[in-house]
Amino acid sequence: MSFLWSKGGPLDERVLRYTAGEDYALDERLVSHDARASIAHAEMLHTQGLLSAPDLEAIRTGLRALADEHARGLWHIELTDEDGQTALEKRLTARIGEAGGRVHLGRSRNDQVLTALRLYLRDAVESLRAGAEGVAEALERLATREHHTALPGYTHMQQAMPSSVALWAGGFAAELRDDADGLRHVHRRLAKSPLGSAAGYGTPGLPLDRGATRAALGFACVHEPVTAVQLSRGKAEAELLFEIALLMQDLGRFAADVLLFYTQEFAFIELPEAFTTGSSIMPQKRNPDVFELVRGRSASAQACLHEALGICAKLPSGYQRDLQLLKVPLFRGIDLAGLTLGILPPAIDAMKFRPGRIRLDPSIHAAEEANALVVKEGLSFREAYRRVAEKLRQD
Repeated sequence: MSFLWSKGGPLDERVLRYTAGEDYALDERLVSHDARASIAHAEMLHTQGLLSAPDLEAIRTGLRALADEHARGLWHIELTDEDGQTALEKRLTARIGEAGGRVHLGRSRNDQVLTALRLYLRDAVESLRAGAEGVAEALERLATREHHTALPGYTHMQQAMPSSVALWAGGFAAELRDDADGLRHVHRRLAKSPLGSAAGYGTPGLPLDRGATRAALGFACVHEPVTAVQLSRGKAEAELLFEIALLMQDLGRFAADVLLFYTQEFAFIELPEAFTTGSSIMPQKRNPDVFELVRGRSASAQACLHEALGICAKLPSGYQRDLQLLKVPLFRGIDLAGLTLGILPPAIDAMKFRPGRIRLDPSIHAAEEANALVVKEGLSFREAYRRVAEKLRQD
């Protein structure tokens, strides 16, 4: 087996399996971003007089072809590649010869993978943000469809004040738009270009132009100083996972309401068979599994955040291999949020309320009656509150 860092000695295969772990498979989603960043780096090397025009063209053509072939499923990263960066460079060198080995000048796998990761995360954040907006829009459609449907508003699981489907759905829609705005703010940490920081201490003796790669890749600024780059690892990841946890918490609370409203005791809503499952033993059952899993996956999102924070806690400065492990909770959190945001709009669109089954307790208007006494008779609110309470006791 040959690695970018090989110096001739053999590597115990057990070490490879343990150190590579699942990282090589996780890198599959970064290949196109890695190729794009590598092309930008090669173009900068050429501009700086460190790479010939023929080599640049060979690298550019080769990387574009490899990225396209990977997207079409014609090759995959293997355990023997160790990681996505090695896989891409090995295949590039095999295809274009010695020029493939020139692209790594002034670069480490540390800044290489972080650049690809930030490019990927920029896209992931926008996808999740759009997904949150999409669920908010579905809730607003529900509010419009059911704008005449009254609901009891609950506090302490007791009917408290009158509400409506429009108010209920509108509240969740507003919070999901707030979640989308929170996701947008994650871009602040993703907007710094790590490329050119190499292993965390720059590239002494090489006239790199970090500003050129920053501009080519659409970053807002260069991440400076170079020693800050590895110290930043895990912060944008944790910030994104925090916003995902808040988003999933809102979705979990929405799902909890739906599950309560769907019980036979409440029977406020009906769900179509297309969005429920059946029981293997009870012929009468239709189960709201989608909403149960939304509720449960809010815990998974929180676990991803805690894992990411724990990996980085108390690490010394500089690159540490522990940081590789961030991909597992990061990608899991992104994926579970994406799947949830994808299933909810059609599920909400299929939801119907049953006004005939919704009963508001007569006492639910008590606060309104107390307010009316204040307005009409000039009572203090405490006196009005006492009068209404006494009347309810007598009734």
